[in-house]
Amino acid sequence: MKNIAVLGSTGSIGTQTLDVVRSHPELFHISVLAANASDELLEKQIREFEPELAVLSDEAAYNRLKSRYSGPTKLAGGRQAFIDAAAVTEVDTVVTSMMGFAGLEPTMKALEAKKDIALANKETLVVAGEIVMRRAKEQGVSILPVDSEHCAFFQCLQGERLATVEKLLLTCSGGPFRGRKREQLKDATRDQVLAHPTWNMGQKITVDSATVVNKGLEVIEAKWLYGVRYDQIQVVVHPQSIVHSMVQFHDGAVIAQLGSTDMKLPIQYALTYPERTDSRFERLDFWKMKDLTFAEPDTETFKGLKFAYEAGAMGGSMPCVFNAANEVAVGAFLKGKIKFLDIYDIIEETMLKRECIVAPTLQELFEEDRWAREFAASLLRK
Repeated sequence: MKNIAVLGSTGSIGTQTLDVVRSHPELFHISVLAANASDELLEKQIREFEPELAVLSDEAAYNRLKSRYSGPTKLAGGRQAFIDAAAVTEVDTVVTSMMGFAGLEPTMKALEAKKDIALANKETLVVAGEIVMRRAKEQGVSILPVDSEHCAFFQCLQGERLATVEKLLLTCSGGPFRGRKREQLKDATRDQVLAHPTWNMGQKITVDSATVVNKGLEVIEAKWLYGVRYDQIQVVVHPQSIVHSMVQFHDGAVIAQLGSTDMKLPIQYALTYPERTDSRFERLDFWKMKDLTFAEPDTETFKGLKFAYEAGAMGGSMPCVFNAANEVAVGAFLKGKIKFLDIYDIIEETMLKRECIVAPTLQELFEEDRWAREFAASLLRK
C-alpha cells in the first residue's frame, strides 16, 4: 500500500486525487492532507480518510478547525507546517496540487526527504526547472506529471528513447475565446473568462487557459520534464480536448494519447505507475465521436503563449518573472481591478523591466519572484 500526502487537498486536483484514492482503498492510504484556508472541507476529508496529519497554512483557518476537531488526526497550522508536511517520514508519494509559485518550497522539501512527486504544480518547473530536476536526479526520486498533456507525453514515450523525439505536440483547447481577436476581448467579463468549454478547473488556471498563458507554462514545464529544446515543442489547438498530446519521432511516426476530459486518469496513472489499474472513468466512444480538429495558435491575440516562449528562450530567472507577473495580474482580474487584456500588458512590462539572471540560485529565484510581484502590483496603481 502506498502512503500519499496531498498538498492542496481541497482544490480541484486535490479533491480528484481523493476520488482516485476512494476508488482504490486497497492501494492507497492518505497519510497527510494539507490545504490553505478551506477548513470546513478539510475537516470532512479528515473525518473520511483519517490521515496521520492535516495542515492548514492559513492560521485563522487552522484555529477554526482546531476549535472544532478533537479526533486522532494531528493538526498543524502555518506556512512552515505546510512545507514540512511534504517530508513526513511515512509518506511515499507527495501529490503537489497547490497553485502557483507557492508550490516550489514544499516540492523542494519533498525532494530533500527523497519522496516521489506526482506533479500537478507546473509552476515549480516553470520557475526552477533546472534546479528541481537536478535535485530529483541527485536524490534518486521520480517526478511524474499529473497535467493531462504531460501525462500524455509520458505515456507516448514509454519504451522510446528521448533521442528519437523530433517534436512534442502539445495540444491546447483554445479556451473560451478561441477564434476571437483582440478587439472582441477588450471588454471580456469575468464570467465569460471562467466559462471554459471542455475542462472544469480552478479559477486561476481557467483564466490562464483563456489567456493561453497556461499553455505557455506547460511549454516550459515540458522542456524540463523531457529535456527537449523549445523549438521541439509545438502547440496545436485542439478544441475537443480528446487528444491530450502527441509525440512525433524522427522517422515521422506520431503517437498520441486520447482520453476523456477527466483529470482522474492522469492522477491515477501518476500514482500507480508503472502499473495500470482498473477504473470506472468515462470511456471514449469512437462511434459517437465527432470530428477532431487541429489548428495553429493565434499568438498575436493570445500573447501569453508568445511571452512564455520568450521567457523560456531567455532562460535563467525570466520564467520566474513571467510567472509572478501573471499570478499578480490574474489575481487582479479576478478581483475586478483590471480588464482581461491588461493581463498581457502587466506581464510584458514586468518582463521588459527586469534583467535576466543566467544561472540563478534558489534564493535568487525567491528574490526575483518577490521583485516581480511588487513591480506588477505597482502597475495596478497607475
